[in-house]
Amino acid sequence: MTRPTEPAARPIVRVVRIGQHVIAVALAVTGAARAITQGTPVGVAAFTGVVLLAWYIAGVRLVGRRPPASVWLLVFGVLWVAAVVVSAEFMWLAFLLWLLAGYLLSSWRAVGFSVAVFAVVVGAPLLHYGTTSYASILGPLIGGVFAFGISRGYLELLRDAEEREQLVSSLTRTQREMAELQDELASAQRHSGAIAERTRLSRDIHDTVAQALSSIRLLAHAAADRTEDPAAQRTLHQVETLAQDGIGDVRRIVTALAPTELDDALATALTRMLDRLREQTGIATEVHVDESLPVLPTGVEVALLRTAQSALANVRLHSGAERVVVSLIDADDAVRLDIIDDGRGFDATAWDAAPASPDSSYGLRFMRARLRELGGGLEVESQPGEGTALSAHLPIHSTSEEH
Repeated sequence: MTRPTEPAARPIVRVVRIGQHVIAVALAVTGAARAITQGTPVGVAAFTGVVLLAWYIAGVRLVGRRPPASVWLLVFGVLWVAAVVVSAEFMWLAFLLWLLAGYLLSSWRAVGFSVAVFAVVVGAPLLHYGTTSYASILGPLIGGVFAFGISRGYLELLRDAEEREQLVSSLTRTQREMAELQDELASAQRHSGAIAERTRLSRDIHDTVAQALSSIRLLAHAAADRTEDPAAQRTLHQVETLAQDGIGDVRRIVTALAPTELDDALATALTRMLDRLREQTGIATEVHVDESLPVLPTGVEVALLRTAQSALANVRLHSGAERVVVSLIDADDAVRLDIIDDGRGFDATAWDAAPASPDSSYGLRFMRARLRELGGGLEVESQPGEGTALSAHLPIHSTSEEH
């Protein structure tokens, strides 16, 4: 028989199934032949054997689809009882019924069906010959127990094969997910490194070349005001103009190197991110920005922006939240970014204490590492079913001086 949950046939499983089909054909043919030798009309015996085989073949095709296996086996049992009434020689098909019962039915139903079959086997000689013997009772009893045990072992074999197949599938899926995670981490690291390098270059150019050109412009302007020589004034004005043009070029380069998300203020970028989150997921969003918040250094804005992006990605993918609130808070010499959602949450205490592993959240660890590099930190509060509160903080002045 073929069950709907049966895995792809392994060699040993295929051998057992083929053996079952051979037993069915052999017992049906043997029963019909012995019935003919015992005086049953040839046509009746042959027709009975054909009917039994036809119903068995129909079961091979249909069991696990429609009708249900138990209904099919019950009808098979009724046909077999009718065959035994025609001739006691068909009772040997009881071994096939015991095999099928142990495989297709639940434990107690299988036992009950097998006992009923055994009762028919014991009663068949009495019906036809008016007598029976210990051999007619013990032989079928031992054979029935043996057949039932084989069928239950076959079922366990199929279950083990299915579990192994599921395990292999799970391992394959896990390996694929790990490969995708490694690619994602490598991409994130490359992207983070590129952003950090672009930010460093823009800051260095601003702090060196731009400042030098500004000094040259101021010195040329001051010198031009102090001299009466027209030629010198003209030259100094040219120097001032060239320095001013250089400053403009440097500013364009610095702007091009800075993260594109920060073309506007950080608050504007956060608002735009939340608007996209609301449009794409339907999650209600709010953003609050302290009016007293000073102008932030580029490095601080970049770090907070990346933290918000990663946190909102977690909200989108894992939280199942219906509402998220983002706050940008002035904390004297520091700035704090709070992100709170009402999602399913997680055990933040266990996460914080656990070492990094393939199952841990690399996003949160990357956020914390980025903020610590800039002298800040990350705090996460969450419990299963109670949402998540994430708070990132960075110093404002010391950061720009030290980095």
